[in-house]
Amino acid sequence: MIPDPMEKRRLAALQKLGIINTPPEERFDRLVRIARQFYGVRTALFTVLDEERQWSKSRVGDDSGDMPRAAAFCDYAIRQDKAFIVEDAAQDPRFSRNPWVHGDRPIRFYAGVPVREPSGFKIGTLCIVDGQPRSIRETDLDVLRTLASLIEDELENALRAADTDSDIRVSHLGRAIYRAQNVFFTTSSDQQAFELMLGDFLALTGSEFGLIGEVLYREDNTPYLKVGAITNIAWSPETEGLFQQVERRGMLFERTDNLLGAALLSGEVVVANDYATDSRRGGLPPGHPPIRSYIGLPVYSGDALIGLVGLANRKQGYREQLAEDLAPLLQTLGTLIERKRLHEEKREHQKSLEQAAYYDALTGLPNRRRLTELFEQELFEADQRQGTVSVCYIDLDGFKEINDEHGHSVGDSVLRSISERLKSTVRAHDIIGRLGGDEFVAILRDVSDIRVYSRILESIRQPISYRHSVLKLSGSMGVTLYPDDDADSDLLLRHADQAMYAAKEGGKNTYRIFDLQLHFNRKERVRVLEQVSAALKEAQFQLYYQPKVDLKHRTVGGFEALLRWNHPQEGLVGPGRFLDYLEYTEYARSVGNWVISEGVQRLLEFYRKGLPYTISVNLSPSHFLGGDFMADLEKAIEPLNSDIRPRLILEILETTAMDDADMVVHRLNQCRHLGLKVSLDDFGTGYSSLDYFRRLPVNEIKVDRSFVGDMEEDPDDEMVIRAIIALSRSFGRRIVAEGIETQAVQEHLIELGCDVGQGYFYSRPMCFQDALAWADGFVWPENSG
Repeated sequence: MIPDPMEKRRLAALQKLGIINTPPEERFDRLVRIARQFYGVRTALFTVLDEERQWSKSRVGDDSGDMPRAAAFCDYAIRQDKAFIVEDAAQDPRFSRNPWVHGDRPIRFYAGVPVREPSGFKIGTLCIVDGQPRSIRETDLDVLRTLASLIEDELENALRAADTDSDIRVSHLGRAIYRAQNVFFTTSSDQQAFELMLGDFLALTGSEFGLIGEVLYREDNTPYLKVGAITNIAWSPETEGLFQQVERRGMLFERTDNLLGAALLSGEVVVANDYATDSRRGGLPPGHPPIRSYIGLPVYSGDALIGLVGLANRKQGYREQLAEDLAPLLQTLGTLIERKRLHEEKREHQKSLEQAAYYDALTGLPNRRRLTELFEQELFEADQRQGTVSVCYIDLDGFKEINDEHGHSVGDSVLRSISERLKSTVRAHDIIGRLGGDEFVAILRDVSDIRVYSRILESIRQPISYRHSVLKLSGSMGVTLYPDDDADSDLLLRHADQAMYAAKEGGKNTYRIFDLQLHFNRKERVRVLEQVSAALKEAQFQLYYQPKVDLKHRTVGGFEALLRWNHPQEGLVGPGRFLDYLEYTEYARSVGNWVISEGVQRLLEFYRKGLPYTISVNLSPSHFLGGDFMADLEKAIEPLNSDIRPRLILEILETTAMDDADMVVHRLNQCRHLGLKVSLDDFGTGYSSLDYFRRLPVNEIKVDRSFVGDMEEDPDDEMVIRAIIALSRSFGRRIVAEGIETQAVQEHLIELGCDVGQGYFYSRPMCFQDALAWADGFVWPENSG
């Protein structure tokens, strides 16, 4: 297996120390003895790891410490920065099969601290081992760490003594490399990492000024420098802007006829210890302090020049040897620049993937996927600020014709033009997206002026010049408003889409606001219809009975059967919440038949008990007008003999009676022929003509409650009731007044000649048994005045 580059560098640094296969040295032995005595272990060792083995430079105890690297505990220890502890190797899956854990002198306990050479590489460990398992805490190893650092100092002293020509302290260089690697791993800011490295270059060399730059190339292969970090010391206020420019986007040095450019062109170290007389001087930003000496250090990745370190104003001047001394740090910088470039390439690739995944390729607008994310964020923020969001669904009118006549390339140009117009029409924080084809969506925040909708359509209407043609089209737009329309993003788009189709049907080139009330009615209708079948099967429907009082004889004349729904979750539900939704569906017939059948059964019960009461049932308009009604009716009343049938009263609404005059008259005559009576309900709310009123074969007229309730306060209502009663008497129809709630209204109606009264003054609707008990105890209410 070929070692990775960092391992190669570690082995090279170890080789440079020159300690492999050398005799023990007291300077190391005394530190190892202290470790063994302090921790009371069998053996303490200072080991180093070369490519194939663990070798002990110093040991105190019986263990030799030499073993193949594959079995070495120290190989694990140098892979981490903190102490490596194995309390019982026999129980540790990493070492339980290690031959050094078993045998005559087993290693059961191990604790080791990494030892670094001066440039920062971990070459081995200071470790303690024992034949018995032991428990130890990380904090208990502080002495071992201190002893390891003393070994590191001894290594540095030896290296410095062997290299008297170097201007750079190796330990300082190693720490700089370590810091550089660490900052690149822990920060996302390239500038921060470059600034830290520049600080280390200045400190290591004693330079006053400096810069770190990345070498880039134009298309003609001419190099230029993009500054990643530059010294901001003693600059004038005028140059502060330049430093801020570096912070924002990097400063560019593009000239190659100066000292900076010399290193870029030659790729070699450039030294100028008398800057004032050097022919390559110049190119400094205005206001920069004077430069006395300079060195340019090229940074390579393989054979490619990728960076430059420029340092200036070192007191003792510069030598080319400095480049060799700083080579490890320059190499680290090269690695980090390469890593930065790879990261940028990956980021650009990711950006292009995101662009393809989230944005429309033709217009650059957010596509459906991205639009959904932005949309949901807008809804969240609207909730936070208690604001509104307008969702506008736009479809272009006439785009297909342009596409067909002029071709897809012209159509694409039109779509791009429209997208730009839409973006320029709305505010910066509003969102324009393209769903596909010629459909766009605008998401507008906190619209305070509805004229913005017209402005959007006006921007689409403006002619588009394309070559020698003038193209015209318009837009139809649907709008729904959140949180009035309190739905999720997907449903809001569907609602806006529905409103857009309403705009199309309304003539195009306009907009429509989503009709929430109509939508809620439709939604409720679907919800109700989904439950009706189960309600019929489970006998959830029930008839309640409201008494009809004979005002002339002061007795109970009968009952009106009123439909209720004993809903398992919602309790007792009145007809106003579900009956209209059944109309013109199969349930109008099935529920209508159930109501008539129930009425028949109650009438038979009256007959068996010898009670003279009538039963009035309300007919569904669509059922009554349907082709199956007469057959259904005949089947339902089969149990009734001819003496009982007149006590079954069928109530139809005046508005139903007006739908198809001839057919309604014919059907009512059929009902009369069966022996049943017919009542015209809610009379006065329709617009029946006098002739039509005369022709209708009904036995009873029910005056609508809206007139009865206000007759005491509104003379017009009294006049209407008086006219209805007079008209009914002229044609021999019985008069029923519903909605009586006071004794005064009752007395007034009797005075006007009304025959039957019905309302809360007598009783609210009741279940059948309660209705019978109420009728059995009925007492005419005397005038309390």
